[in-house]
Amino acid sequence: MRLTLGELAALEARLEVGGLVALAERFETGAFRANDLIALLTAGLRGGGDDLDEAEVAAMDFDGGAIGAAEAASRLLAASFRGTT
Repeated sequence: MRLTLGELAALEARLEVGGLVALAERFETGAFRANDLIALLTAGLRGGGDDLDEAEVAAMDFDGGAIGAAEAASRLLAASFRGTT
């Protein structure tokens, strides 16, 4: 999984946030919803080359359930803003 600039731009629009800082803050503060998590993971998977839609990601099982999905999203965002994947 990785977030390309294109996927980040699409994610900003999808989540209706005012930019990358607002996007990061939403997840850092825990103010995200399940739909936000699905959108972020979908963007990360697409950026990594998987052609999945949000319905397919929503149906996925994650080790650790919802907490595991949130941890994966957190690692994805951290790697994107740190510059490593």
